Amino acid sequence: MKQKKMLTLTFSQLKQVYGQEIPEIVEIADKSSTVEDFKAGILRLLETCRIENEAAEEAREQIRLLLDYDGQNVHELSTGQDMSVQTIRLLYEFLTGTLENMEMPTDLFIEIFQMFKRLKGEITPLPSPQRIKSRNDRWETGLDEEVREIRDENKERMLHLLIQKIENRKSKPSVRFHFEEGMSYEEKYRLVSEWWNDFRFHLAMAVKSPGELNRFLGNSLSSETMYLLYRARKKGMPFFATPYYLSLLNITGYGYNDEAIRSYILYSPRLVETYGNIRAWEKEDIVEVGKPNAAGWLLPDGHNIHRRYPEVAILIPDTMGRACGGLCASCQRMYDFQSERLNFEFESLRPKESWDRKLRRLMTYFEEDTQLRDILITGGDALMSQNKTLQNILDAVYRMAVRKQKANLERPEGEKYAELQRVRLGSRLLAYLPMRINDGLVDILREFKEKASAIGVKQFIIQTHFQTPLEVTPEAKEAIRKILSAGWIITNQLVYTVAASRRGHTTRLRQVLNSLGVVCYYTFSVKGFNENYAVFAPNSRSMQEQQEEKIYGRMTPEQAEELYKILETKVGTEEETKEDVAKQLRRFMRKHHLPFLATDRSVLNLPAIGKSMTFQLVGLTEEGKRILRFEHDGTRHHSPIIDQMGQIYIVENKSLAAYLRQLAKMGEDPEDYASIWNYTKGETESRFSLYEYPDFPFRTTDKMSNLEISINVSSK
Repeated sequence: MKQKKMLTLTFSQLKQVYGQEIPEIVEIADKSSTVEDFKAGILRLLETCRIENEAAEEAREQIRLLLDYDGQNVHELSTGQDMSVQTIRLLYEFLTGTLENMEMPTDLFIEIFQMFKRLKGEITPLPSPQRIKSRNDRWETGLDEEVREIRDENKERMLHLLIQKIENRKSKPSVRFHFEEGMSYEEKYRLVSEWWNDFRFHLAMAVKSPGELNRFLGNSLSSETMYLLYRARKKGMPFFATPYYLSLLNITGYGYNDEAIRSYILYSPRLVETYGNIRAWEKEDIVEVGKPNAAGWLLPDGHNIHRRYPEVAILIPDTMGRACGGLCASCQRMYDFQSERLNFEFESLRPKESWDRKLRRLMTYFEEDTQLRDILITGGDALMSQNKTLQNILDAVYRMAVRKQKANLERPEGEKYAELQRVRLGSRLLAYLPMRINDGLVDILREFKEKASAIGVKQFIIQTHFQTPLEVTPEAKEAIRKILSAGWIITNQLVYTVAASRRGHTTRLRQVLNSLGVVCYYTFSVKGFNENYAVFAPNSRSMQEQQEEKIYGRMTPEQAEELYKILETKVGTEEETKEDVAKQLRRFMRKHHLPFLATDRSVLNLPAIGKSMTFQLVGLTEEGKRILRFEHDGTRHHSPIIDQMGQIYIVENKSLAAYLRQLAKMGEDPEDYASIWNYTKGETESRFSLYEYPDFPFRTTDKMSNLEISINVSSK
């Protein structure tokens, strides 16, 4: 039966399908007087049925696992709640007509049906390379001529709106962006056209209300959307979208599909309903003075340092870096916007006199820690800080690295502390506001790299976030070129929303970024609770993409080593050497017939314990949401807290059936995703060598500092 029809069946219709296609299961239920009899009958079936292929064997083992877990209580890590797994009991009640909750969706029973069908040896054929290519090629980029034409029209419309906006601000004119008395309209137009290329202009003119948002989008938003946005504003949700980023949307009704961008700007009903009660998914980000966080790390007072792993900590400065160039609807730090630790009040975020003293104290934390070797400066957005402020932060990092290195000279082998190896700046401005990458910033990045390289720092990375190939515009291309010219590497992290998870979309993004010299780092499952229901794509879709699409960019170990050397040697000082990275990557892909480079890992950020995609399906909720048992990523070090955590269970945000219905509403054919049901387990991919820490020329201590775990643990 076709996927689309299956997703719309009623209870009675679905039961009929069970009777027609897997009658033995219905017969076992009819003959069982209790759920325990039913389980025993299924177990006998599993032991006696003919297994024709590997897919059927996997289905048998999966059903056995559901039987084992049925009736058990598990501790769901993200909510901290215990829950009872009742998958097989609910199936029994459905088949015997004793189901109490007849208002529950059919999604649970659709998934179980798919599982038993696999037991019969039915195989969903993998898409051909030609099919993969056609799905990839259907997605436009922001560099395509047709896309640029629509955006030029958007910009033209917005220039006139910006003139009106400046004129209406006469009572509170901008110091930098205002019109002199007596200027003609043509003069104002020319001036605003020049200002369009200044990132500060877009920040000053950012849209902050639903009404203004609709005006800038040509009054194209529906009454339902406007009602929702006004509700959001009433609840105190911030709005912030620059004219540049809004110009990337398509309001014409024809041309490119902008859903991946639109879902970042427009809030969903669940997000608006939940705002005010959003909980922190990242439990380790909850910091109490004098107490270790959920990962066991002791941190300085405040919310400036976040830490999960031994080797790396995040620094969030008390500067404009606490703001962003826009608010992503699926932001992992929506909790912090809710609590007003992050905001768009730029004046209030300018560094106070006390910030320099605080920065020195924060650097002492890195300096005196035995294991920290990697600093990720983010926010908010690291590049929202002004050039002078960012330079001060990088200078402080450099001085810290020098002091840590000097102190190590006095320590014996085996007791030396880890020294700084990697400096990263987390920023989405390459997509949100690429004009920010100006010559002054490039000079700061280049100078810091030159002096930090001299003391042994090995890696300098701008960790950015392009969500869709449509964000890769001529302006973004130039921003990428400028950063590469400073000798920094650019890596991309994608959040795997529903819109971004459509077939071919992620391969197209990898392809266009790689061609410009950007390497991909992570593909993240959406995290969060009810607020992110609308954008969550199940982890099985990540596995499906990994196995059926990303596979075409996979490299042999020899090819991966060759690519690593291209990126590793990007440390020259000659302009042409540094700008050649994009050409080298394109040449590498042509040489090895690779459409893109599969250097990213698909992962979910587990609360308190880090990233993983090693999981097993152990149950389903009444709504058909998968209950997954996760294992830690065995390829990296963790806090010893993981030794005390036991089994890790996460309930996904939505059912596979609900996800497929969403895709259908977006115009996708659910049949193209038919194999998604087969991915009931996952394994974390190995790391590309660029993302591994280089070896030290000395032996470091195994001791971990700033760690406090209440129960005795044996550190690995």
